[in-house]
Amino acid sequence: MALPVLSTYRLQLRGQESGFAFTFADAEQLLDYFDELGVSHLYLSPVMTAVSGSSHGYDVVDPTTVSAELGGPQGLARLSAAARAHGIGLIIDIVPNHVGVARPEQNRWWWDVLKHGRSSQYAAFFDIDWELGDGRIILPVLGSDGDIADLMVDGDVLRLGDLVFPVAPGTGTGTGAQVHDRQHYRLVGWRDGSCGYRRFFSITSLAGLRQEDQAVFDAWHAEPSRWFEDGLVDGVRVDHPDGLSDPVGYLQRLRALVGPDAWIVVEKILAVDESLEPSLPVAGSTGYDVLREIGGLFIDPDGEPALTELFETAGVDYRAMPMLLTEQKEIAAAETLASELARLRRCVVSATGVEHPLLGEAIVGLLGRVGVYRSDYPGLAATLPVALAELQAEKPELGEPLQLVAAAISDRRESAVRLQQLCGAVTAKATEDCMFYRDARLVSLNEVGGDPRRFGVGPAEFHQRAATRALRWPHTMTTLSTHDTKRGEDVRARIGVLSQVPSLWAEFVARWEASAPSPDLATGLFLWQNIFGVWPVDGEVTTALRERLHAYAEKAVREAARRTTWHDPDTEFEAAMHRWLDDILDGPIARQLTELVGELVPHIESDILGQKLLALTVPGIPDVYQGTELCDDSLVDPDNRRPVDYAALRAELTSLRHPKMRVVAAALRMRRRRPDTFLRGGYHPVLASGPASEHIVAFRRGEDVVVAVSRWTLRLPEGGWRDTAVALPPGSWADVLSGGKHSGRAAVAELFATLPVALLERVDD
Repeated sequence: MALPVLSTYRLQLRGQESGFAFTFADAEQLLDYFDELGVSHLYLSPVMTAVSGSSHGYDVVDPTTVSAELGGPQGLARLSAAARAHGIGLIIDIVPNHVGVARPEQNRWWWDVLKHGRSSQYAAFFDIDWELGDGRIILPVLGSDGDIADLMVDGDVLRLGDLVFPVAPGTGTGTGAQVHDRQHYRLVGWRDGSCGYRRFFSITSLAGLRQEDQAVFDAWHAEPSRWFEDGLVDGVRVDHPDGLSDPVGYLQRLRALVGPDAWIVVEKILAVDESLEPSLPVAGSTGYDVLREIGGLFIDPDGEPALTELFETAGVDYRAMPMLLTEQKEIAAAETLASELARLRRCVVSATGVEHPLLGEAIVGLLGRVGVYRSDYPGLAATLPVALAELQAEKPELGEPLQLVAAAISDRRESAVRLQQLCGAVTAKATEDCMFYRDARLVSLNEVGGDPRRFGVGPAEFHQRAATRALRWPHTMTTLSTHDTKRGEDVRARIGVLSQVPSLWAEFVARWEASAPSPDLATGLFLWQNIFGVWPVDGEVTTALRERLHAYAEKAVREAARRTTWHDPDTEFEAAMHRWLDDILDGPIARQLTELVGELVPHIESDILGQKLLALTVPGIPDVYQGTELCDDSLVDPDNRRPVDYAALRAELTSLRHPKMRVVAAALRMRRRRPDTFLRGGYHPVLASGPASEHIVAFRRGEDVVVAVSRWTLRLPEGGWRDTAVALPPGSWADVLSGGKHSGRAAVAELFATLPVALLERVDD
């Protein structure tokens, strides 16, 4: 019998070959801790067999087996049984869109296709462009085309360094280059810009699957089907369904497979003005929308002008950011994803029978103006026509090729599908992987599902979105940190506090830039905030912190692609950046950073607790990312996948001295104690009154829980809370965090006497 999902705890599983292990057995040893914490379900990263040594599991090479590195099917079964004995269920992350092909010899489906070409029984499993070039599968895996000469024949395989490829039967005589010319694949240099299969975004090591084919769906889902038949799991998280040919159809088949009671959430990244498609047979999304709402509530809008002005000292006109995003989408479509664009263009020509010299430009322009990841969900029917109209008005010369595009996609067949799949990849590459590393106004806003041009979220918007979620998606996931977030929740909260002291921050940055000028001011303004975000309170610069900051800075500047890139790194610029970082870490600025962080610590901690309590109590099913029961200083992956010190967590859960652990445990235990309140109870704003009322956000869940948090504490009125109060609903209320008792008009000074947050439950019933 399925256990009701009240909360989840995300675990990043890893095999020993990845550098350090965290397996099913390791999770099993921690079940008593998760039970005491109040968790209802463990939410596991992908468990299917991934490429050997995978650090994340999203590069699955065999979806028909559970990873032996993690413990195999027996290990999963043992974990499930042991968890159920503690009243804990399992949720598993599944990756239906793509498989890993970096090591072809480890992926038997891909290996067979490379060996037998179109005659392979798995040829239809992959989204292969058989019409490209001479009909062989183009694999962009070489340093240059000339590397073909170095291929070696080794029995029935071709080798080049660590690369291994199959040899078709009867074609293995001759030199490596001669044998290569007889294969069903053609190896080319990765800089050629040509790829013979649909990729996950622009990652050539991940090949797209054709889940629209029932045979593919059945073969891939045989293992997940077994999990549900054997009662091992209660639900799944679906990775990137937007990449599939037909996300709606796929999710309908998945629902039929796993049954009506399974909890399904989808990794759907929504634009700020986009709603999750209401017809989807799922519980909701993975919560990036809620992450934006909660974090935005603590951003002080008064800080916007000064932080905008500071960023513009780097020669940026912030009003031009929308145009820059459009331009970056066009660059991503035309250059980074040129292979996918060329395939779509050929589809349009094939569908219409008409060539046009401006067709490629028209497609690129259209992709640059679609503001969502995918626009073919029923509720988004107006999105594409509006984008077509805007592009036509802006560039009348594209009228004819735009008509060709409209004609080609009108039947919702291949051209329409490829347009939508490319749209998501373009949006991700331009927004998450580029602009979020360029916008340095307030980097805590640069998060998946966010829009940094929207400077925070007001209480009215927050309450309305929460009430709507309680009505329409009460069991969607809510979260603050994931394996994909650009910064951990506590780092974002700390950086967000700068919105309350923008002038102070600008003064510090000016002083630092004068004494240690960054190699590029726009880059410096971006990195200063991130350095502040992870700076230790005690000021101790450990070797680990130094290495993490250097690794992050290098990734950040390459993703931004302004001065250096992954493909063409500017070693001189990067060396200057690394010297600059060391100057900061080893010089007088380090002491100033420590002083600034120390001055702001009470306000940082207030926001950390506030956003955590909200995430655990607003409508939805909260996920706690591993280790975030305590303050976490993680940046982007792989930084956020470091080992978690569970011994320290156990100790803190026992003592409950750490305020964040106290908040997490209290909220999760309350959810378990009052499931109806959080699963089916409504959401009602509770209003504050008095001189500091704008610094309070409060609401009621059902009839028996009230939540209140403080915000913008740096600029509380002189005299503090004074006679600011919250009008509690009728009855007597006890704060499970402080033990305080309240009723009627509760004075905020008393409500927050112990902690800057309150979690009240009705005690007169």
